[in-house]
Amino acid sequence: MDTTKLLNNLVTAVLVIDANLKPCFANAAAEQLLAVANHKLLELRLTDLYQQLGVEEHILRDAVASNQGITVNTAPLITLDGQHHTVDLTLIPIEDQQNLSILELRQVDQQRRIHQQLNMDAQQEAAQFLVRNLAHEIKNPLGGLRGAAQLLSRELESAELKEFTHLIIEQADRLRSLVDRLLGPQRPTQHTEHNIHQVVQKVLKLVEMALPENIHLTRDYDPSIPDILMDADQLQQAVLNIVQNAIQALEKSGGKILIRTRTQHQVTIGTQRYKVVLALSIIDNGPGIPADLLDTLFYPMVTGREEGSGLGLSIAHNIARLHGGRIDCKSAPGQTEFIITLPLQ
Repeated sequence: MDTTKLLNNLVTAVLVIDANLKPCFANAAAEQLLAVANHKLLELRLTDLYQQLGVEEHILRDAVASNQGITVNTAPLITLDGQHHTVDLTLIPIEDQQNLSILELRQVDQQRRIHQQLNMDAQQEAAQFLVRNLAHEIKNPLGGLRGAAQLLSRELESAELKEFTHLIIEQADRLRSLVDRLLGPQRPTQHTEHNIHQVVQKVLKLVEMALPENIHLTRDYDPSIPDILMDADQLQQAVLNIVQNAIQALEKSGGKILIRTRTQHQVTIGTQRYKVVLALSIIDNGPGIPADLLDTLFYPMVTGREEGSGLGLSIAHNIARLHGGRIDCKSAPGQTEFIITLPLQ
């Protein structure tokens, strides 16, 4: 059995380090956690691969040199790209290999995220069930009301009175449109292969036509990402909803929006594990999302803006779900990141 292939299929980040804390092996999960390519990862010392780790350098160095083991639970880890993680750290000496140890870093925040996603999906399904039933109860009498107004309009001769029936019809159509937006896509549609960057480019071309001068868009694409099966129109709508939210967050103060694509390895979505996934990030440096909204952000009719409908993120979440993916949000003052994660074939 190929040991390297076996280690690359682990969710746990595994590195082999020497007494100088220089890695001589790192699996795919370690690359993903530290956000450093394998060739560069093996060129640097361990302490150059992160901003902060909840274990002092001299403790790790002494443990490797003396063939001692270490276990530290829930240690904070800040990677070079500024991402915050919580890990369980284990250092194990390798038998018959002097001054070589295995360092395992197991993300415990990932388990918390999986639990949150399952809980959010259950809440979202319950909300969608309620909305569907409510929509059914609204659309039936609304259709009757509109039909009656049309019939009444034909019987009226006064233009002034007809204006009132036209108003009834217009408002009935507006309410029907709102109900349809509330429902959003409900079932998977026909998926065909498309390039995610072409979808994103269509969105950015659309928003750039009316983009305020104080907001700047930046692209950071991974060109190696293959085409994926998708409903291109639906995904375009999901990305557009998130990008528009970022623009609205920056309208007053101005700022930057970064669109980034990457692949990630050994990622769990719901209850299913995928070897490789696409991670599409929309990042802005705006004021952030209020903490009291983060847990309900993707529910219908939840919004932090007075003029907002609270439908954009709910629809985007549902579209990601229909593609077998998910949407996550990390927000703090100065940085908000929405991540659309989709499985790759």
